[in-house]
Amino acid sequence: MTYEISGENAMPNLDRILETAIYVDDLSRSIRFYQDVLQLRVLVRDDRFCAFDVSGRSVLLLFRRGASANAIELPGGVIPAHGGWGELHIAFAVAVTELPIWVAHLESHGVGIESSVDWPLGGKSVYFRDPDKNLLELATPGVWATY
Repeated sequence: MTYEISGENAMPNLDRILETAIYVDDLSRSIRFYQDVLQLRVLVRDDRFCAFDVSGRSVLLLFRRGASANAIELPGGVIPAHGGWGELHIAFAVAVTELPIWVAHLESHGVGIESSVDWPLGGKSVYFRDPDKNLLELATPGVWATY
């Protein structure tokens, strides 16, 4: 596959992050957590992974740890091998007015808040863990100059 760039210093634009992947030990347990606690809708799943819709704007992929260690051949091409270990991190964007509602919702599901941070630009973050100890964050505008 060959790509041509026209014009001096032409640089293509990135639109957004479309997918984020994390790796879990017990896929069924994690699917229940993300469905029940975060109310994410399953797009597709099999014994190796689950794809969730995140507000119609992005996709969260959960892979059973080790299940993506080899390339996957599909009719349209090959997905290269990938994986991750350790306690990974994802931040979900939420409105300022929604943050206290989310905190109450998490607590009603027995999910403890590990930390909260007030950021210099006015944003606030709340941190908690999924069943595999991945660090999840709910972040309001003002966390970053871009958000």
